[in-house]
Amino acid sequence: MASMETLTIKTENKFRSLISKRAYAKGELICEIPTEKVVNKANRFTVQIGRDKHTDVGKLAALNHSCDPNVILDTENLLMYACRDIEKGEELSFFYPSTEWEMDAPFICLCGASSCIHVVAGARFLPLSTLEHHYLNQHIREMMIELLNNTEKLLEKR
Repeated sequence: MASMETLTIKTENKFRSLISKRAYAKGELICEIPTEKVVNKANRFTVQIGRDKHTDVGKLAALNHSCDPNVILDTENLLMYACRDIEKGEELSFFYPSTEWEMDAPFICLCGASSCIHVVAGARFLPLSTLEHHYLNQHIREMMIELLNNTEKLLEKR
């Protein structure tokens, strides 16, 4: 069974990252997402797992954002998967807007990917043309549809 034992936190100049202790094939399960501490408000150490549900993810809080990530956090099944082949010793990263509607602490992205979004503030602030290239969790898809429907209603009132 997949386990967080295959992951280690690396700290360099007060900057934390999550490193894989082994290789993973695309689609392979890496670990479960912890749900021991579920809260209704986001912070820097949580992942949004529902409209108003965030979980303290423990060691996974060291996962950094990338616009070209190598893992997916599936918040419906509470599992983390490799979305491409991962080498032993590689830093793990995921696309934060795939789980986060509005970031508690937005930041400038320095990932360097050709598809970089530049400002990581949450899915709410990204165009559909950007989001359609990424795995999005169910709550993000639902909230995006709701936002689009509300926009449509506003336009009808004009």
